[in-house]
Amino acid sequence: MNSLSLHSLVPEHVRRFEPYTPSRPDPVLMRMYGVEHLHRLNNNENALGPPDAARLAIEAFHSERAAIYPSGDCFLLREALAERFGKLPEQFLVGNGSCEVITSVIKAFCGPGDNIVTADKTFAVYEWVAEFSGFEARLTPLRDYAFDPEAMLAAMDARTKIAFVCNPNNPTGTYWSEAALCAFMDAVDNRCIVVVDEAYLEYVDKPDFPDGMRLMERYPNLVVFRTFSKMYGLAALRIGYLCASQELVDMVRRTHIVYSVNTQAQAAAAAAIAADAGHIAATRRMVAEGRTILEGCFTRLGLEFVSGEGNYIMARAPLSDTLLYRKLMKRGIMVRTMTGFRFPNWIRVSLVQRPVMEEFCQVLEDVLGV
Repeated sequence: MNSLSLHSLVPEHVRRFEPYTPSRPDPVLMRMYGVEHLHRLNNNENALGPPDAARLAIEAFHSERAAIYPSGDCFLLREALAERFGKLPEQFLVGNGSCEVITSVIKAFCGPGDNIVTADKTFAVYEWVAEFSGFEARLTPLRDYAFDPEAMLAAMDARTKIAFVCNPNNPTGTYWSEAALCAFMDAVDNRCIVVVDEAYLEYVDKPDFPDGMRLMERYPNLVVFRTFSKMYGLAALRIGYLCASQELVDMVRRTHIVYSVNTQAQAAAAAAIAADAGHIAATRRMVAEGRTILEGCFTRLGLEFVSGEGNYIMARAPLSDTLLYRKLMKRGIMVRTMTGFRFPNWIRVSLVQRPVMEEFCQVLEDVLGV
């Protein structure tokens, strides 16, 4: 019998890809660092949790329903999304988190020799999915911590199938105004699909911020991503979606896995968007207060920081970000190291309730010895 040769069986683009290593479960981390509590300031989760209506939907799930397959195409949730945003149900595609939706879009439009264009310091999954699928990811540098439309346009060629724009950008919080986005769309001129990832849209309250769904009739190549993981506090249920023209969604649907979104997630998401006004307002107040506290803290400590939109803020550490991470973990505070985002020695901190923000500031001051 021949010996198994993974080298010959696995494509080169998979062999050279570095796998992502998630953090260990919280109880394991707490034992490792010898702490009795852990403030999760690393993943931009909503510390208020889901809206009350979503909580009730989760609690109403009976265990007997676990034996029944979910709606394969999220039928009722797509109807709820259509009613909420004034679209057709057929214009929505729901996935097991935005990462699955990203994968479906890339599979739908990219073939051998094609490429995608995005920024070098943004949500890394656009790049990762392209690269481990065998497609080139062309990364353009940020300008003033923001996506650079001219650089993206210059990077495009006849084999560019998708441009990914994170708006507001994770991790910098910068955003394109509606005028900037429309100028970019006009310059692209339907040469490729443009994905605008609005994962943090609900956190933004600026008059010039674009609502991608309103621009779709003007731009048939526009795809908008949104998620229930951030503002709606449903990260554990893994549910994200895209909205686009019916014709475009029909193409993506051909590559999309059905039955990937569980019943409980579908029900919670539908309930969340039906009654979200109070939840969004309360979350924005919490984030605004947290931002003020951390901006003051970083200023007092003389740390450079980037504070834009979204529920997070970045700061440059005066030491290795991984070393600072370990020191903070020993005090029960978990932040995101940013070397993996190509921001070496920066940290990103999620904005949560005042007591935790104040504790973070005190611990940071102690750790830095200021």
